[in-house]
Amino acid sequence: MKNYRSMDTELIHAMVQPDEKTGAIAQSIVPAVAYAFPDCETAADVVTGNKEGIYYGRYGNATIKTLEDKIAYLENGEAALGVSSGMAAISIAILAYVKHGEHVLVTKDVYGGTHKFLTTLAPRFGISYDFVDCTSMDVIEQAIQPNTKAIYIETPSNPCLTVLDIRDIAKIANLYNIPLIVDNTFMSPYLQKPLELGANVVVHSATKYLNGHGDVLAGFIVAKKQDIHHMRKNVMGDLGQVLNSWDAFLILRGLKTLALRVHRHCDNAHAIAHYLETHPGIEKVYYPGLPSHPQHALAKKQMRAMGGIVSFEVKGGYQASKQFINALKLAMISFSLGDPETLVQHPATMTHSSVPAFEREKFGITDGLIRLSLGLEEAQDIIADLEQALAQLSQNITT
Repeated sequence: MKNYRSMDTELIHAMVQPDEKTGAIAQSIVPAVAYAFPDCETAADVVTGNKEGIYYGRYGNATIKTLEDKIAYLENGEAALGVSSGMAAISIAILAYVKHGEHVLVTKDVYGGTHKFLTTLAPRFGISYDFVDCTSMDVIEQAIQPNTKAIYIETPSNPCLTVLDIRDIAKIANLYNIPLIVDNTFMSPYLQKPLELGANVVVHSATKYLNGHGDVLAGFIVAKKQDIHHMRKNVMGDLGQVLNSWDAFLILRGLKTLALRVHRHCDNAHAIAHYLETHPGIEKVYYPGLPSHPQHALAKKQMRAMGGIVSFEVKGGYQASKQFINALKLAMISFSLGDPETLVQHPATMTHSSVPAFEREKFGITDGLIRLSLGLEEAQDIIADLEQALAQLSQNITT
């Protein structure tokens, strides 16, 4: 499904229109759970899928349908499924393609929630997994087993911002007839379109940039229409991971300003990354927009811009990182990202605390690593906050 107007325009206008009866421009909110039918035959046809329609709120409603259509359109996909959280999207996508006795291949530096699902819940379903270095095509191909039924990646990764070559990985997945699932949360469809690069499935935590205001939990899966139908009927519906209409409305509203917000997030991240890289108190900076990033050239080729997340290590390791975070005044300590506020967190003890220490180290998630989600504030105000925290840290070290 190709978009012909600019992405900035489509974020506002695509798949939505004024209400036919009232002329209202804002999307209506349909909270209904139950739906009436003129006769038993019609009800049966809707349940079996022989006739288009909604028969129970656990499988969606009109407000959610509008949002699903819009997300699918923005990702240039056939269909989308809106669910109750980013983790719901991730787990549904994996469970839809991988069943008991089968295997999933996963990029090594992955979101802590994804890691926990794969290491604790997936084995209870009889699903095996391997975390591998997906920057190497040879490593990926060698790790594929006869029962591998999906390859799962996120790019840029959380929290080390490793950029993976979606097009090349998709070629390998296609060669072995394995679906490639891409977590596109950090980029949003505004900055990256995995389906256009050959991926089969895209997942989002809409809690982050798609909504953009820190007041919604939601997730999305974009894939072929028949796959989304299977997920809706046989995974999401049965597990009860349905999105609600109010949150769908808030995301539809949030999408209208996604272009404006993403530009500011990216501009701030770019300014802060350059500031940190030149500061003597910083050990290392992870940001695809820096020429020092190992996949900088790939990022420029694959992504429209470099995103709003910067990860870095202060000199002094674990204790220094905690002291630095605690000294911040503008940036808020939080588990989320993509909000108007600048948010900071310590992956080793927060988002990735469920990952064993030896694995964190292997994945590049050191005890001194800090993840910064740049908000919409003035860049100089964020830099001033970082500066005063680094000055306090320097003072503590010298005394």
